[in-house]
Amino acid sequence: MEITIRDFDKITVEEPIALKKLAQKYRQEFASPIIAAIVDGELRELNHVIKKDCSVEFVDMSTDVGMEIYIRSLTFLFIKACHDVIYDCQVRVEHSLGDGLYSEIIAKEPIDEEDVEAIESRMSRLVEADIPIDKYEMALPDAIEMFKEAGMDDKVRLLKYRKEKFINIYELDGMKDYFYGYMVPSTGYLRWFKLRFYLPGIILQHPNKTNPTSLAPYKEQPKLAGIFRESNRWAQILGIPDVGALNDQIVAGKSGQIIRIAEALHEKKIAQIADMIYKDSDHLRIILIAGPSSSGKTTFAQRLIVQLMVNGLRPISISLDDYFLDRDKTPLGEDGKPNFEALEAIDLKLFNQHLAKLIQGKEVILPRFNFQTGKREYQESATRIEKDQPIIIEGIHGLNEKLTSSIPKENKFKIYVSALTQINLDNHNRISTTDTRLLRRIVRDSRCRGADAKRTIAIWPSVMKGAQENIFVYQEEADVMFNSALVYEISVLKKYATPLLQEIKPPDPEYIEANHLLKFLEYFEPIEDETEIPLTSIIREFIGNSCFHE
Repeated sequence: MEITIRDFDKITVEEPIALKKLAQKYRQEFASPIIAAIVDGELRELNHVIKKDCSVEFVDMSTDVGMEIYIRSLTFLFIKACHDVIYDCQVRVEHSLGDGLYSEIIAKEPIDEEDVEAIESRMSRLVEADIPIDKYEMALPDAIEMFKEAGMDDKVRLLKYRKEKFINIYELDGMKDYFYGYMVPSTGYLRWFKLRFYLPGIILQHPNKTNPTSLAPYKEQPKLAGIFRESNRWAQILGIPDVGALNDQIVAGKSGQIIRIAEALHEKKIAQIADMIYKDSDHLRIILIAGPSSSGKTTFAQRLIVQLMVNGLRPISISLDDYFLDRDKTPLGEDGKPNFEALEAIDLKLFNQHLAKLIQGKEVILPRFNFQTGKREYQESATRIEKDQPIIIEGIHGLNEKLTSSIPKENKFKIYVSALTQINLDNHNRISTTDTRLLRRIVRDSRCRGADAKRTIAIWPSVMKGAQENIFVYQEEADVMFNSALVYEISVLKKYATPLLQEIKPPDPEYIEANHLLKFLEYFEPIEDETEIPLTSIIREFIGNSCFHE
């Protein structure tokens, strides 16, 4: 067989060969361990055996896909160690928190620091032993029965909606489990982790793709942790702890009720934020709203304006985009192209001058950026505001104090908006908030911007890089956080996103992500009837018919 190793060479082998063995020859060429490979456009585990001529591209931990596989495998190791240390426990992997996963252990007695240390020690011993992580097929009815006997009702709920006759089961040192996605071949790959007791649960720290073979110092994120706790409470109110439970409600014809309660929770939270602003409206003159792409910032801002008006205020909106420098003055990024997401792409001096004048009751002629000419223009009439007119500013730099450095902190109120998914597939398989936002953007870009899913997926890494540099690092600066996720939204997005993703085929580099999202969507029963979704809903910003955007 002739095997083309991308970026390296072509080799000839005389008999079938496992990717794991092939990777050993090239491991010195990578700064971090090789985790998987792409074979003729398809993602494969290292245990996959090559039996014909093909092209191979190795995937290490410095890639998104590689890091996802590492974290998933590390999660399995963590769950196994928990069961080894604490008899008859249940582990719930709740959500990401910085470079870590927050989990809770349900047992007869609450866990303590000694338990956490014992679990970490057990994980280390399992890594040292380099135990294989085996995968094999099991008939779906047999798997459901196995999990039912084990008391894993969450997996029973999830799997009863699967359409396949067989599913893949992973086994580690006698423990069998079901995971959405691939694994490393053995525990010896999982050398970088640390456990932190985080009452009432545990944070499993892991590396990130930027520094894949080391752990960054842990950074406390109390506000983000708080919004996740609120999200879990919302899931309890809805009675939907996981996707299986959501599917049960949809099949039972209760999707309308789910939509109404989820939307009411959003409206109540927005009203509470408006009340906070009104309570201090004598001092708060500027409301800054920031969040990553497809978090629903625009709809949130419009709904907040409505609630502020209910309280007797008369807010006005100013677009940060109108303060872009002329295109020929835009700073360049590392790739030599204009970096419109850089803070320096905004005329900060003019922006702060205008805000200061407006707050003092002076007239200002506001700019308007002409995206066709790439130059700033100005409105014909001047703007002046009264004390009951807070200024709403939406943009990615809203939480960065440098954006409004001339305005005293007591005059500003900062809001962070993101889609922090409340439910997981089951207790061991979390739903990535990034996947949710990417699905939103794919649907919106196709409907509003004429961009196919391939283009949206292609630019997504740069979008995420911009968010990491300009948004996530400042999220704890927010005065309040708003979770824009809706428990039912992926069941609605499914019918829109599926045909768009199916257009992407191998060997397109975007196929790996498209296939990942397609398999993810298969877990959800669709909500076809959208009549219950209000025109003010954040999801309308993406699927259409929003009263704010149409």
